[in-house]
Amino acid sequence: MAAAGTCGTGTRSTGSMVAAASTNNVTSFQRRGPRASGADSGCSRLVSIAGTRRSVRNGQLLVSTGLPALDQFLGGGLAVGTVLLIEEDKYNIYSPLLFNYFLAEGIVSGHALLVASAKEDPADILQKLPAPLIDHGYKKECDEDICSHKMESDIKMKIAWRYQLFPKMEGGPVLSSGFGHNYDISKRIPQELIETSKWHGFFLPEKISTFNVESCSLTSGYMKLLQFIQNIIYEEGFDGSNPQKKQKNILRIGIQNLGSPLWGDDICCAENCDASHSLTKFLYILRALLRTSLSACIITVPTHLIQNKAVIARVTNLSDTVVGLESFIGSEKETNPLYKDYHGLIHIRQIPRLNNLIYDISDVKDLAFKLKKKLFTIERLHLPPDLSDTVSRSSKQDLAESAKLLGPGCGMTAGGKKHLDF
Repeated sequence: MAAAGTCGTGTRSTGSMVAAASTNNVTSFQRRGPRASGADSGCSRLVSIAGTRRSVRNGQLLVSTGLPALDQFLGGGLAVGTVLLIEEDKYNIYSPLLFNYFLAEGIVSGHALLVASAKEDPADILQKLPAPLIDHGYKKECDEDICSHKMESDIKMKIAWRYQLFPKMEGGPVLSSGFGHNYDISKRIPQELIETSKWHGFFLPEKISTFNVESCSLTSGYMKLLQFIQNIIYEEGFDGSNPQKKQKNILRIGIQNLGSPLWGDDICCAENCDASHSLTKFLYILRALLRTSLSACIITVPTHLIQNKAVIARVTNLSDTVVGLESFIGSEKETNPLYKDYHGLIHIRQIPRLNNLIYDISDVKDLAFKLKKKLFTIERLHLPPDLSDTVSRSSKQDLAESAKLLGPGCGMTAGGKKHLDF
């Protein structure tokens, strides 16, 4: 009887709530205060982490790559728990800049760092990081040349009307209070910031002497690095296993020249190598560690040295975000007047497909980068019109020859000598 009375009381109270809601024109389904605060406490702690923000596309927690323009092309930034793969340029001149930007952004944002390299001491890498741009007066001095370039590009867009359909991308510095900063590559980061930051270094020549056992088809260098990363993630609490820790932080992992012979891998030395699965297994285990932790990783790989294209495809599939750098140094594009304003091309080959059932491919295909005295900028590649004076006669002939290869179905006769007028 007592149970029935309780149930009846609940029914009467519910009916009174519905009646009150109908009279006041307010819904009766309201979230309780204590329960709501408890459910959202985990998310609020993650959002409150300095240097992070939520993605408007998929709700993932994002960190900045150190280049606001690159963050914009990647969908707002680099998702926490993912791997960013940088395909190194031929002479490895520009890929270290992206690597240093990522680490410098971690120091400025107060994140913890883990720097791994087989070539340079991590302490020496930190000394080469660019200095942040904070002073507005100094910022104005830095982007004088960018303003002039934007005026020049605006004139070109008036001539080439088809480019007006594209959104304008800001390649210059845009100061941000919490997410994403800009840096001056002509100056080094202050020593005070490095001393106050928390970082861990993995220098392969120092670690390999104490570890010479190979297991799981991994080279000794890869196995030691995985153990080092795993220990830092679990011991420092980046895996979220310590619920009592109120203040959360992000671990930024940077691995330099992965897959090179310095790591004991021979994928760059032979086309059919026996240790080709070592790198892919390393990336598979690494991504599993990152998925359940508050960490983000950037890896530079000399893909131009890998002779087996199947290995490159497997490495790409095991990465979340893939960005390739193509330098004009030593190529025909270096002397081509069409690319006289740029130093190379940047290819966004793959962006994260988290919580999606289909592939997520970037629709931006025409990006170029430019290295200036103080800035590294990423811009849309705007080719000059065919009738402008900047296009040489030889370039026009090359365009005509390439048009002939399209065949008779593209507005020309079978011989390719006449254009049809529409």
